[in-house]
Amino acid sequence: MTNKMVTRVEGQELVLERVFDAPRELVFKAFSEAEHLKHWWGPRGWTLPVCNIDFRPGGVWHYCMKCVDEKQGDFYGMESWGKAVYEEIVEPESIVYTDYFSDAEGNVTDGMPSSQITMIFVEQEGKTKVISRGRFESAEALKTVMEMGMEQGITETWDRLEEYLPSIK
Repeated sequence: MTNKMVTRVEGQELVLERVFDAPRELVFKAFSEAEHLKHWWGPRGWTLPVCNIDFRPGGVWHYCMKCVDEKQGDFYGMESWGKAVYEEIVEPESIVYTDYFSDAEGNVTDGMPSSQITMIFVEQEGKTKVISRGRFESAEALKTVMEMGMEQGITETWDRLEEYLPSIK
């Protein structure tokens, strides 16, 4: 990929920025509809066998990422469940939600860091700059998820989005 994600940590916030070669409405749609998310969400070698989304303030996105790549060793067959609770949606400009680790029933996983995510979609001459600001309870909580490989996972996820976007034009 020639278009790299910019990542920086500001105290207890993880800031991610990337420009996608697609109109803002299309990129926003890719983040807000299950039929699109299931094609690109998650790192390489992972699928989204469960993707239930109620895209409205107060609604929930509950999903499961599953490793289907045998080359990923101990991760092969692993499931990682997540839950997002939407707080504010301004189409096609921004999405604010709280992101949690969860179980298959949607119960929040105790002891795992949650974060409040603010995603901004900025139109730039036919392209879209996505700015994601993830605010964690503490710098230590952010460090925990970074040590779990979050940066690589998000980079691969957004690479997959870049590859998927032309198919929904």
